[in-house]
Amino acid sequence: MSAAAIAEPMLPRPFRVVASRRETGDTVTLELVPLAGSVPDFAPDQFKPGQFNMVYAFGVGEVPVSLSGDPADGGRMVHTVRAVGAVSRAIAAAAPGSVLGVRGPFGSAWPMAEAEGRDLLLVAGGLGLAPLRPAIRQALARGERFGRIAILYGSRGPAEILYREELAAWGQRPGATVALTLDHADAAWEGHVGVVPDLIPGVSFDPRNSVAMLCGPEVMLRFTARALLGAGVPAERIYVSMERNMKCAVGLCGHCQFGGDFICRDGAVLRYDRVAARLAVREV
Repeated sequence: MSAAAIAEPMLPRPFRVVASRRETGDTVTLELVPLAGSVPDFAPDQFKPGQFNMVYAFGVGEVPVSLSGDPADGGRMVHTVRAVGAVSRAIAAAAPGSVLGVRGPFGSAWPMAEAEGRDLLLVAGGLGLAPLRPAIRQALARGERFGRIAILYGSRGPAEILYREELAAWGQRPGATVALTLDHADAAWEGHVGVVPDLIPGVSFDPRNSVAMLCGPEVMLRFTARALLGAGVPAERIYVSMERNMKCAVGLCGHCQFGGDFICRDGAVLRYDRVAARLAVREV
């Protein structure tokens, strides 16, 4: 977390939208830079893969949005946003030149250092690819530090696939494998159809020397984690990013409480063996 975020965690700082790219029919990626003089210069490690910001549409409200850019780019914040409610619709509609408020970065991070020297599985469902994107970029940029890198991604249909060009490019990197599956395919789709855990047997990795990072709907997290456990990956080396309703981002309001954890403060990235029992209980 930056010094500015620590000093004023509840104060949105003004950022200008400098680019907006449509990913799918209801999802856009925004690039933000701080207004001149409003934020101290960014350090290269301004955020860590897996962290999130609270993004504020003035006059509407704020929502948590994972950081989806490259951690090495210290000059801007990148967020991929799906328009599903009043606030996210307002943020997604922000055109270049618009000003949004930003609080953060907040939360825990993907265990990139722990994963070094091991095979790395990055498993996402739907919009869950966005929080994993910084980890993917960092791992591929430092490929010599990892073993095999497998990126497994599931989408509802062809029109909902995020980062199409990047997925294709990632699959061309030495030592990396990209596998996709769809819930519902069209006549043009020639790939796999089914759920994300079905992709696991098709990739090569050493289960006893792997780290897995999972992000997506909780039902996907449960079944993917079980499949990884069945393949021999230790529970303590499976990490999940939880999607919960975060309001304050500093562990005060209680909206994101998950048993004994506050997702905004203790997560969003949590070790699977810490939350496995709670994930199995409906409505927790």
